Amino acid sequence: MKKVQLTETVLRDANQSLMATRLPYADYEGILADMDKAGYYSVECWGGATFDSCLRYLGEDPWERLRGLRKNLPNTRLQMLLRGQNLLGYKHYHDDVVEKFIELSIKNGIDVIRIFDALNDFRNIATALECTKKYANERTVASGCISYTQSPVHTVEKYIEMCKELKTMGFDTICLKDMAGTMSPYEAEHLIKGIKDAIGDMTLILHTHCTTGMAYMTITKAIESGIDVIDTATSCFSGGTSQPATETMYYALKQYGIETGLDEDVINKVNDYFKPIKQKYIDNGQLNPKSLATDAQALVYKVPGGMLSNMIANLTDMHAMDKFDAALAEIPKVRADLGYPPLVTPLSQMVGNQAVTNVLVGERYKNISKEIKNYIKGEYGIAPAPINQELLDKVLEGAQPVDCRIEDQKRTGEEFIAAKEALGDLARSEEDVMSYICYPDQTMKFLNDRKAKEENEAVYTIEEM
Repeated sequence: MKKVQLTETVLRDANQSLMATRLPYADYEGILADMDKAGYYSVECWGGATFDSCLRYLGEDPWERLRGLRKNLPNTRLQMLLRGQNLLGYKHYHDDVVEKFIELSIKNGIDVIRIFDALNDFRNIATALECTKKYANERTVASGCISYTQSPVHTVEKYIEMCKELKTMGFDTICLKDMAGTMSPYEAEHLIKGIKDAIGDMTLILHTHCTTGMAYMTITKAIESGIDVIDTATSCFSGGTSQPATETMYYALKQYGIETGLDEDVINKVNDYFKPIKQKYIDNGQLNPKSLATDAQALVYKVPGGMLSNMIANLTDMHAMDKFDAALAEIPKVRADLGYPPLVTPLSQMVGNQAVTNVLVGERYKNISKEIKNYIKGEYGIAPAPINQELLDKVLEGAQPVDCRIEDQKRTGEEFIAAKEALGDLARSEEDVMSYICYPDQTMKFLNDRKAKEENEAVYTIEEM
């Protein structure tokens, strides 16, 4: 019997896409024991924007969240999304930092590390792969990920060559990450058949979004063409800028006689649990109805779900939602100027923010963000196509682009020493230090708040005695 397995995304990408990753651990802790019995291929629950969101918005320790997930999902593969040399931030880190982060991720409970580079510059994922293999246990899976997009320079032949390279590098599985949901059924058929012919029985995974309305058709054609694993979200957190529904795909695959390994009663129980949680965030405005809609214009804009929900949130905060359509229309223009980078974190945020700035200022590139300047200088890697020459001249001012690999790439601990000194007695673990390296301002605030809270609790305890 043919088998297609499902990765559940509600704990990471589904809520990241619909409500900008504002789902706290406390909201879903009560359903984890049931999710552990569902039979998922994996549960995507960490990485991506969750780390930043825990520290910046939710007052949570991301490492403590991971340990809680591991404790309550002992029989399920825990999956994270890792931005290669960027880790979870917006810049490249030295190899020793990448190594320590991956060591700690596996130590605290991660099984599947889905590793990608926003530009598909595989030099930027080599260190992460090497470290994943170094610290792997019997459950560890290193998944090489391709950021899928369409442009004049992104072709089926190019993607097939990328997959061959990922296999040669030594990845255990390969994921096609269609972050904007723009892959059509036609493209899925030709792409997946070509890749499967090239990589043999290696596990191939498809990650897509419902943003454009293509996802169910695309996934169905992908299954016919040989895909092994698909990403889905429990149905009340599916659709819109999120993934297709877990229960719906289970039902359809069951009728085709395709085994999924899922327990129907459990996945329905999971969805029933999340229904009032979703309603709570609709009622308080954190889940904007715009994120639940289908927008075929995304086939033009190539905007991924997380990028769209963040842009809506940012424009709402600035009382500038009247500029939403103009900012959307500006995104493909900025992308073309920058050499058609795939719109995936961190490039999606960088391109989106620059498009919004261009529209709000009323003059294109009057203000260029530091991140875009660094991209143009070459610090993120090689652009898929040439960057607009006027933009190059404006940013480089006669200088030459740099190599994305950081000078003295294999440093041995200096950053950790400096971070520990900066934190002093606020740091209680290597995990605290790593959080500070990734997000210094947010971590410093979080650790100070943690200390103040514990001191207040101690005072109350003494008074009670």
